[in-house]
Amino acid sequence: MAKHIVSDRRGSIRIACVCMGISETCYRYEAKLSSENQQIAEWLLRLSAAHKRWGFGLCFLYLRNVKGFSWNHKRVYRIYRELELNLRIKPKRRIHRDYPGELDVPIAPNQVWSMDFMSDQLGSGKTFRTFNVMDAYNREGLGIEGDISLPSVRVIRALERIIEWPGKPAALRCDNGPEYISQTLVDWASEQRITLLYIQPGKPTQNAYIERFNRTVRHEWLDMHQFSSIAHAQLLATQWLWQYNNERPHTAIGGVPPRRLMNAA
Repeated sequence: MAKHIVSDRRGSIRIACVCMGISETCYRYEAKLSSENQQIAEWLLRLSAAHKRWGFGLCFLYLRNVKGFSWNHKRVYRIYRELELNLRIKPKRRIHRDYPGELDVPIAPNQVWSMDFMSDQLGSGKTFRTFNVMDAYNREGLGIEGDISLPSVRVIRALERIIEWPGKPAALRCDNGPEYISQTLVDWASEQRITLLYIQPGKPTQNAYIERFNRTVRHEWLDMHQFSSIAHAQLLATQWLWQYNNERPHTAIGGVPPRRLMNAA
């Protein structure tokens, strides 16, 4: 309207701004970042299509900490909302529980590894299990082993294969499942001079790092695919684990991927 006064009524800019109640700075403002907004929108659409379970937080951390863009979070969120990419979050009923206490946080790699089992189904309906291992220091996923049955012998074989790469840990934290309390695993850990840290029965919060990792595995990998065979599941697990360690931002370690924290250390 101020520009209409200046062009059609032949009034001065100052008078037009006074009449409309705006500043001359506002009158002369011209948007210069439309091209960058288009770039942000393209990145958000690409990330939302590739990672359907990522919300705004992970998308923004990926753009800032992995790709190195310096865009402000308010600006990125505004475009995120304009694209209607915000996920519907179903409210959960909170159950009051006593505070479990602080977990011991390792100060170096290979101090404590956490391990646990998960289960899922193939496309044929047959149940299979996964054996998940992670380093509690930088939340790095060290391995996901999948098969129909995973006895203690397979657990040892999977651990030995992982140890060949980063070295052996000082301790392994696990629950009281039959595979973990078996004499076979106890003897192997004793020979390797690895301490087995068993949590109390019914206290999964004492192994919270792997429980949180399992939630991400379920949310971003298992629930997103239908597996035709064990080999197919293992292939997708290996691909997802590389992405988790090298590209997916982790909020508990400063919004960077686990491998980035390891390189910085």
